[in-house]
Amino acid sequence: MFKNNLETAVSSATRTVTISRNGPVVIVGERINPTGRKVLIAALKEGNMGVVRSDAVAQVEAGASILDVNAGVPGADEAALMRQIIRAVREVTDLPLCIDSPNPQTLEAGLSIYDGKALINSVNGEERSLNSILPLVKKYNAAVIGLAMDDDGIPQTAQKRLEAARKIIGRAESMGIPRHDVLIDPLVLTVGSDCLAARMTLEATQLIVEEFGVNIAMGASNVSHGLPDRPIINAAFMALAIACGLSCPITNPLSIPVREAVLAANLLMGHDEWAMNWISYYRSRPKE
Repeated sequence: MFKNNLETAVSSATRTVTISRNGPVVIVGERINPTGRKVLIAALKEGNMGVVRSDAVAQVEAGASILDVNAGVPGADEAALMRQIIRAVREVTDLPLCIDSPNPQTLEAGLSIYDGKALINSVNGEERSLNSILPLVKKYNAAVIGLAMDDDGIPQTAQKRLEAARKIIGRAESMGIPRHDVLIDPLVLTVGSDCLAARMTLEATQLIVEEFGVNIAMGASNVSHGLPDRPIINAAFMALAIACGLSCPITNPLSIPVREAVLAANLLMGHDEWAMNWISYYRSRPKE
């Protein structure tokens, strides 16, 4: 179905995860992020890493292959907190990590203690971002998520998001960062304020995959922001996005509808031989 499928490898000291449309979807667990999570913010402000550890374990058990870690607590020393969070996660799992911050100092604080090839979240097409983030990608031999936006903001058409992706990929390659280490996020906005937002993201995904063959990452749950019954919308969007080329969603693996949508999409896309993963999940599910 997809003619050009690049492979992106990220790793910890002991485990490598390969992202590709030739295989099952790779879920990046999003929950170690203080945004909108009062319990996590309170724990981190107290220096309590218990919630971080329990979130890490729960996401691993739910099927995440990579864990996103974000230290954006208002008023905190974000760089120091990022190092603490990474060390706490390492106490309970060896999954590769996605180090998540717009702040170059915070990213470098995490990358400097990370043992393996991290995924960085994120760079975008703004000159300030390209000039501060891509040198870190190169220095630490990391992979990076590129947001399909530029100095003019979030493009309002799929074609312009393709051009923003082109700028990011071109700049990365000019610095010696291989194309396969750049994932593109075509940006997911809520359909609550624009009923065409999801369709534009799907169209941009198809254009970027066809043009560059890069892997696609996205914060898929943004699509339902502000709406009721969000897990149902998220699951439907996830399946559509996978069919268009999404290979690496950043999402909540604890959401049963989303987890089941990914498993079903893997099966229907031919990435679950003899339906073994689907059947195994069915057998492990609590019976009504």
